[in-house]
Amino acid sequence: MWQMMDLLYGHKKQMVTREEALPGRDRYPYALAREHLVLGTDMLGPDSPTDPRPWPAGAEEIILAGGCFWGIERIAWQIPGVHTTSSGYAGGFTPHPTYEEVFSARTGHTEAVRVIYTGGDDTLRALLTEFWEQHDPTTANRQGNDVGTEYRSAVYWTTPAQGEIVRDSAARYQEALTEAGRGTITTELSPLAEAGNGVYYTAEPEHQQYLARNPSGYCNHGFNGVACSIGA
Repeated sequence: MWQMMDLLYGHKKQMVTREEALPGRDRYPYALAREHLVLGTDMLGPDSPTDPRPWPAGAEEIILAGGCFWGIERIAWQIPGVHTTSSGYAGGFTPHPTYEEVFSARTGHTEAVRVIYTGGDDTLRALLTEFWEQHDPTTANRQGNDVGTEYRSAVYWTTPAQGEIVRDSAARYQEALTEAGRGTITTELSPLAEAGNGVYYTAEPEHQQYLARNPSGYCNHGFNGVACSIGA
């Protein structure tokens, strides 16, 4: 099966360069959804193009990518201490891309989830534990039958303190993978500011909380067989 998928989509596993990326545009080509369907919170926050609202005091932001963003977002919004989530695009070069453009693998973005949390390091570690365990971080530019750079695994942090916790969690999880006879983590680990053009773009409204609106919808996330609690 994977050989067939490589024949069909193998060209999408080659990361586009900044010079080759689609030109994009200077604003969103679609209206943005604001209210989180499950949590009832504001998804856009202070960087909203209209009606900006601040995050709660002490809130922190991190971006997680592990294949189709529908599944990663559902995992994230269930973690205690998470204020809001949204599906979107990060790590690429094309400004304000559309889903179709990202799917073409010509923007450099990966399908990503923005998580705003207020539970401090405990919440971050809980997020990372679920992140590592609920997808396969050893398959470069692929999750199951989803093939392409837009499905690559990545964590983009927004503070140095987050970066330390992320890197430590990756090292711990690699130990667990090695002990289980599994492969090497290929997850892209980077400050958001250094990933592509350094911007997270919120995806189209139909992708927000997709699995809450479509409980039986497509999702290839689930326990990957290797457990590892990311403790303090």
